[in-house]
Amino acid sequence: MSALITGMGAVAAVGDDVPAIFDALCAGRSGVGPLRGFDPTRFRARHAYEIDDRPQSGEDLTLRATRWLEQAVQQALTDAGHDGDLSDVPVLIGTTLRELRSVELSWRDDVPFDLRDLHFGTALRRRFGATRTYTVANACSASLYALGLAADLLELGEADSVVVAGVDTITESTYGMLDRVYPLAPEAVRPFDRDRRGMLQGDGAVAIVLRRESDGPAGGRPHARVRGVGLNCDAYHPSAPDAESIASVIADAHRRAGTKPAEIDLVMLHGTGTPRNDEAEAEALRSVFADDVRSCRMTAIKSMTGHTAGASGLHSLVVAVRAMREGRIPPVVGLVRPIEEVAGFGLVADRELRAPVRTAQVHSFGFGGLNAVAIVEKVM
Repeated sequence: MSALITGMGAVAAVGDDVPAIFDALCAGRSGVGPLRGFDPTRFRARHAYEIDDRPQSGEDLTLRATRWLEQAVQQALTDAGHDGDLSDVPVLIGTTLRELRSVELSWRDDVPFDLRDLHFGTALRRRFGATRTYTVANACSASLYALGLAADLLELGEADSVVVAGVDTITESTYGMLDRVYPLAPEAVRPFDRDRRGMLQGDGAVAIVLRRESDGPAGGRPHARVRGVGLNCDAYHPSAPDAESIASVIADAHRRAGTKPAEIDLVMLHGTGTPRNDEAEAEALRSVFADDVRSCRMTAIKSMTGHTAGASGLHSLVVAVRAMREGRIPPVVGLVRPIEEVAGFGLVADRELRAPVRTAQVHSFGFGGLNAVAIVEKVM
């Protein structure tokens, strides 16, 4: 299987389009800041990676996730040279929480909210004429699961092109749940660092236009090629990851893509800054890559975007594609004292690294053992 990425769009706490996000990440600019969306005095943690689009008065708004999704899809369509009519184009959206924040505001504060807007398809039909929209609620791996499903649609001849997206917003209930999990409240996400305290949520949306390669690109030069997507669900534990299962999905992605670890120039790590996830991901990589972990470059953008949940996999993917184009790899911010499990890894820390990237591996792992890995390749 191979498909071409012909358009990309994204919004996050560090920028409102793909070039702005990539430049911010390469500069090491984090989107973390004091919590603004709801009363911080209710929580031990007081920081998050929020998109600053609320009124100056500070009150929260409904349907923010939907608006970001529309923005990212529009950017991707414009980038692909698409006319914006999605009446015959499937749209697959990966998410964890959908419009849960809107439900919270409606339930507690009586803010008007139409339950039909829980389905992203309502807004996408109105804005783009979309008639085939599918929501994949597969925790934090949702957008890469959507990518795998989109690739299947193309390979089976069910569509000529597909829009793949991911979106999530910080919700008060989820923030509160996470706040009670960690012994010490985190102030930032610090993947693979000994002083990491846990995960903080991030706002964001991302979209790509995917087209069957045999049809050729529509419009200009494609950004990259999706070589293969590996997916599995081990149901090992409600939240704890299983290193063996992660290693299995990495190997499956390589099998589908026809690649070997030695061919990977860059790994976009899941990198949540939580002990079990960081350790399991490192163990899985070492078991598959062996000595190649030393020569392959690795980074983790959640250190600057926060954990954008269902959008996080595709956020990493568009950053990988941009790294191929510019030969720049963003650093892992806050990585001062690496954990023992990543000793010898080619982690990029402190500042951006200028290096050619031809093939990249993108990780996305979610609660319940929902694991996804994509292999993308530069179009020569």
